[in-house]
Amino acid sequence: MKKLLIVGAAGLVAAMGFATIAAAAAADPKSQTVPKGWNYEIKDGKRVAKANRQTNADGSWREENRQGKCVTVKEKSAAGEYKESRRCS
Repeated sequence: MKKLLIVGAAGLVAAMGFATIAAAAAADPKSQTVPKGWNYEIKDGKRVAKANRQTNADGSWREENRQGKCVTVKEKSAAGEYKESRRCS
C-alpha cells in the first residue's frame, strides 16, 4: 500500500509539471514556432505566409508577400530609402 501511495504521488507531481509547461506554452503565442525553411509562421494562433525576403550584401533588401490574388512588394535601398507597392491581379 505504501509503494502504491508513493508511485501515485510521483505521478501526480509529474502530471502537474507537464500541465504547467503546456499552460505556459499556450499563454505565449510567440513560443509557437515552425522549423526553418517552412513557408508560413504562426501569428495570433493562425498560419500566415512568410514574406519572401532577399537581402543584398550592401544592406538593401526586397520582400514579396502574397495575400490571395494580391502581392505586396517592400523594398529598402542601401541608402535607407523605403518603397512599398501593391498589385492585385
